[in-house]
Amino acid sequence: MKKRLGASSFQTMPKEKPQRGTVIAVGPGKENHKMTVKKGDTVLYGKYAGQEINYKGDDYLIMREDDILVII
Repeated sequence: MKKRLGASSFQTMPKEKPQRGTVIAVGPGKENHKMTVKKGDTVLYGKYAGQEINYKGDDYLIMREDDILVII
């Protein structure tokens, strides 16, 4: 999709739907910052959030709490 502003035109990206996941582990957080997400929470996060890893044949996504859009 292209939009036109004045004499300039630019390409816009279609909006991505957020991804959903269940938290299986939570670290201690940073100093002076209490973690709000807990093990077992269902969360929504952006499509490109976190780092994918494979551990013992299972796929996991490691991310910072800041990458979570909402706790459901």
